[in-house]
Amino acid sequence: MKAYLILEDGNVFTGVSIGAMKEVISEIVFNTSMTGYLEVLTDPSYAGQAVVMTYPLIGNYGVCYEDMESYKAWPDGFIVREISRRASNFRSEDSIETFLKNQNISGIAGIDTRALTKILREKGTMNGMITSNENYNLDEVINKLKEYSPKEVVQKVTCKEKIEYKPEKFIKKVALIDLGTKNNIAKSLVKRGCAVTVYPAATKAEEIIGEKPDGIMLSNGPGDPKECSDIIKEIKKLYDSDIPIFAICLGHQLMALANGGDTHKLKYGHRGANHPVKNLKNNRVYLSSQNHGFVVTEGSIDKQIAEPSFVNVNDGTIEGLHYLGKNIFTVQFHPEACPGPQDSEFLFDEFIHMMEVSK
Repeated sequence: MKAYLILEDGNVFTGVSIGAMKEVISEIVFNTSMTGYLEVLTDPSYAGQAVVMTYPLIGNYGVCYEDMESYKAWPDGFIVREISRRASNFRSEDSIETFLKNQNISGIAGIDTRALTKILREKGTMNGMITSNENYNLDEVINKLKEYSPKEVVQKVTCKEKIEYKPEKFIKKVALIDLGTKNNIAKSLVKRGCAVTVYPAATKAEEIIGEKPDGIMLSNGPGDPKECSDIIKEIKKLYDSDIPIFAICLGHQLMALANGGDTHKLKYGHRGANHPVKNLKNNRVYLSSQNHGFVVTEGSIDKQIAEPSFVNVNDGTIEGLHYLGKNIFTVQFHPEACPGPQDSEFLFDEFIHMMEVSK
């Protein structure tokens, strides 16, 4: 069946429908990863967005459910050049087409994703509609697109009650605040001997502090960080508690906002598995996995509170902060990256060391 992708600027792409047969309106973003489409689809940070994969052939190694980063798929839509009809992988349990249908994700294939990505890079991220209705009214659709704005996406993706992960022998207790966490964050901590308790995003700081964790992790997540005003107030209390804290992505942004910093939206964001970041301490450059549309504004935090620790090599934006006089560091990228790259996985070891030293 024919499908159409209609952009807010009036551009229309014609392709074929894949996945669920439903009409969706969403923010259209692109990801440059060559692998990891299942991890992208199951990353809660994509809630409220439809993802364009710039790599032309998607689905060629099928679906292995063990690789899912959460219990379900989160994007509103999935946009590809070509979807593989046959998977070649001994681990494959399903096709990507079947997965999209079962997860109720609408998609479109057969469009020029290079041209689409160029539009998003030149004009910036914009809203779009995926539809199979060939009798659409362009003016009416554009008006709907301009009015669309996803709200309360963190509340949508966070867990509803506490979840615990315990290795047989553990050395540290870590409280993981679920703002839209990926499974591999908890796995990375458990692998290092940590007992992890995952808390819903709205959990009060007093409850977390009262359970006396050795460290606190603030996870990744979707949406505009400034909309999380209640969560920011609780993070400020966690900051004042002197418990070691490691924050990733949205958690990094919220910690900055809790300490007087500011954030702003990038023109088209950073989404992919090949973004270079520079460690300002040792001047080494690491390849990183990233998925964010907002960044901490340079110079917005008092220099006596925090200093930049990582910067993006491509555009110079802040990729990490070290909080002075505190056992707190935060990064914009994903050190738990799965399927990769794993260049910055050592940051989990630094978090373990920080918890040990603080004791």
